[in-house]
Amino acid sequence: MIKIESINNTKVKEWSMLREKKKRDETGLFLVEGDHLLNEAMTSGVLMGVISNDESLEIKGLPFYLVTPAIIRKLSTQVSSTNVIGICKKKEEYEIKGNVCLLDKIQDPGNLGTIIRSAVAFKIDTIILSQDTVDLYNDKVIRASEGMIFHLNIIRGDLKEYINLLKKDNYTIYGTDCLLGTNIKDISFKGLNAIIIGNEGKGIDENIKKLCDEHIHIPIVCESLNAGVAASIIFYEIANKC
Repeated sequence: MIKIESINNTKVKEWSMLREKKKRDETGLFLVEGDHLLNEAMTSGVLMGVISNDESLEIKGLPFYLVTPAIIRKLSTQVSSTNVIGICKKKEEYEIKGNVCLLDKIQDPGNLGTIIRSAVAFKIDTIILSQDTVDLYNDKVIRASEGMIFHLNIIRGDLKEYINLLKKDNYTIYGTDCLLGTNIKDISFKGLNAIIIGNEGKGIDENIKKLCDEHIHIPIVCESLNAGVAASIIFYEIANKC
């Protein structure tokens, strides 16, 4: 156990900087808050240390930092502060298999978190994030995912390159298009499927759209669906038909 009482301690400053994407990228570390996310991180093997003002939470085999409530408040981004924060290493990327979802410029952390949760629920194996999609380790993404980021293969890269690789592996590439797409109920989703979900305001980039084998339309009475909701509906249909 390591006790830290000063809010100006070097370690506290380093942890605080992990709220910035640049620092997360430099160190390969990020923070999670609360018992649930801590347990999910520990189960997946990415938990590297624990920060808490409750010494009863000490976990054997991991560095444990006993800190003051003031330090917890400084590190926490939640309105209702937690009493435990986990220091985690970023997840590894694995080989793509099974059904895939590609996200093109998704900007809302809540949407990304929802898509991740639904992907796990409906057995999507891999999510591929475009380079300009919101950071996976944004604290709002992690909270919205309810810790499901630890149970999914998530890759960041050039979507065009990945689409071409998927085509070589006999994936059918589906894009979402509320005007020209085929009714989702009329699509069989046989074999290997890759679904592209576009930006909340602009949809799928035109250059990406040209690479799709087919386009999907979800018939609704309103003008459009939230990206997270649309993805969830598509994942559900795939799970039921494959």
